[in-house]
Amino acid sequence: MALLPYSLARPFLFRLDAEQAHELTLDAIARTQDSPLACLWSEARVDDPVTVAGLRFPNRVGLAAGLDKNGRCIDGLGAMGFGFIEVGTVTPKAQPGNPKPRMFRLPEADALINRLGFNNEGLDAFVANVQRARRFRQGGGILGLNIGKNAATPIERAVDDYLICLDGVYPHADYVTVNISSPNTKNLRELQSDEALDALLGAIQSRREELAQRSGRRVPVFVKIAPDLDEAQVGVIAATLRKNGIDGVIATNTTIARDVVKHLPHGEETGGLSGRPVFEASNRVIRKLREALGAGYPIIGVGGVMSGAHAKAKLDAGADLVQIYTGLIYRGPALVREAAQAIRHARR
Repeated sequence: MALLPYSLARPFLFRLDAEQAHELTLDAIARTQDSPLACLWSEARVDDPVTVAGLRFPNRVGLAAGLDKNGRCIDGLGAMGFGFIEVGTVTPKAQPGNPKPRMFRLPEADALINRLGFNNEGLDAFVANVQRARRFRQGGGILGLNIGKNAATPIERAVDDYLICLDGVYPHADYVTVNISSPNTKNLRELQSDEALDALLGAIQSRREELAQRSGRRVPVFVKIAPDLDEAQVGVIAATLRKNGIDGVIATNTTIARDVVKHLPHGEETGGLSGRPVFEASNRVIRKLREALGAGYPIIGVGGVMSGAHAKAKLDAGADLVQIYTGLIYRGPALVREAAQAIRHARR
């Protein structure tokens, strides 16, 4: 159990601007993750191993991409009991993202809105950080690396950016996630349309096979999709994933819908809404994906997991693994253990 209960730290952090609190927390973890001070937030990992996409996960609960965009805190975040950590999104070149303020809490709804816009230090810095992280993976943790395109790259040249990133992260990843669903990079979600998605994934798969032959190691590739998709769109995406040999899908990213929160302070800010309000939309997409993809196709469920019961509901909807992000901000590291225990208990 963490020596510093999150309930003591949260009031201080929530008095700060959301992005300032986020960066302050990551800076503290980055500085102390390889020191005895890591015991302040560490949680014992629940042992509940499962093999998905050919990878052995120590348990089914992971950290979603976006929290640690530069891969600075892999070992520190891993000490919270996660079975897997996903970092990024990384782009080929460093970019500042969108103008501040760009992250907003909606405490009444256990939610966040962000329009960060893939702010990151670029591929070279990202890979260097990943290479420095050792403890989490030595302990059996699985590491996913999430890739995207630069904002300045025209959408018709997006494939180039994804291939540059794939080349860079491939030797260091347990799996790679292709992010085509952030609402905060102009036109990015156009890549979810049938022809654009087919072209992108065809190029990704071709390059992955080249890299696998060259390295003697085949790294699974996942695609992260949005919750704002209808049944027909989900069906097209599922068929395109299968056609192009993609290993799995992550459902879902943040939503642009505002029906549940528009009456709240900051509720109509531009950006992606995460947390409790996206829970049902995410589960709907997971169920449709499972229907379309059939049993055995790997699905990672993410969106609105605020409790152990929510984590179990993702698996009931058809997910194999679960990720959290906003729940960690509202509940702290104890949520990781609670979710992993709830899943392990439900499977017995």
